[in-house]
Amino acid sequence: MAEYEIIVLDLDGTLTNRDKVITPKTKQRLMELQERGKKIVLASGRPTVGVWPVARELELEKYGSYILSFNGGMITDCRTGEILFSRLLPLEANEKIFCLAEREQVGIVTYSEDGKKLLTNQADSPYAQLETKINHMELCQVDDLLSSVTYRVPKFLMIEDGDFLAMVEPRVKAAMGKNYSIYRSEPFFLEILPRGIDKASSLERLLARIGLTKEQMIACGDGYNDLTMIQYAGLGVAMENAVLPVRKAADYITLSNNDDGIAHVVEKFML
Repeated sequence: MAEYEIIVLDLDGTLTNRDKVITPKTKQRLMELQERGKKIVLASGRPTVGVWPVARELELEKYGSYILSFNGGMITDCRTGEILFSRLLPLEANEKIFCLAEREQVGIVTYSEDGKKLLTNQADSPYAQLETKINHMELCQVDDLLSSVTYRVPKFLMIEDGDFLAMVEPRVKAAMGKNYSIYRSEPFFLEILPRGIDKASSLERLLARIGLTKEQMIACGDGYNDLTMIQYAGLGVAMENAVLPVRKAADYITLSNNDDGIAHVVEKFML
C-alpha cells in the first residue's frame, strides 16, 4: 500500500454532515493525522472566507496545512496566510455573464471587491440564501451588478432550480467558449471560472510546491466539481452519497458524510 502523506477534502457533502458540521469522530481522526505530520487540504468551491472557519476548527494554522478555495482558483498556506496561487476571471467576462444570466433568467452570485461579502441580484432566492448560510458571509442585494462589479472576480455562480440549470448549462458553455471552466458544483449552482481552473490542476501546483507526488495523495469528494481531483489523486475516494459519475471514477467508495465516511478513510489508509 502507498504511504499517503496528504488528504484532500471537499467540505459540503464530504467532510461535513447534513448539518454542515464535522462530527467528533471525524475531527478526532483528522487531528491524529496532523499529529503524525500528515497534511490536510480543504478543497472547496467556497470562497476563502467561507473555508477559514473549518480550517480553524481543524487547527490547520498550527499544523501548516492548506486551503484550496474557489474550486482551485486560490491556494492559501494556513500557517502563514500567504496566497500561493490565485487566478481571476478577465474583466471583460463580467458583462458577458450578466447578459447571459438575464437572457437565461437565472440569478447571479459573486463577491465584493474585498472578498468579504456576497453580491447577488436575487437575494430572496433560496439558493443565494443557502450560499450565504454555508459561507457565513453577508448577502447584499445589487440590482445593477454590471454597474457595481467593475473589478475582476474569482468566479460567478448562476443559481436556479437544478432541472432548469441542466438546460441552461450547455448554452452557457457554448456562449462563453473555451476560455472558461463551467460546471455545476451542486444541481442548483452553475460555476463559471477561468479556463484551466479546477481542483486537480491546482492540487498539481500545490504538490509541486511542497514536494509531494499525486501517488502520496488521497482526494475525497461527492460532487461534480470533485471529479477531476478524484481521477487525479493516487487514491480517489467517493462518498457513498456522491453523484454517480464520481462514484464510477473513484478507486474506493467510503461511508456517507453522515456516517463518518472521512474518519473511515483516515483509519483505513492513513493511521
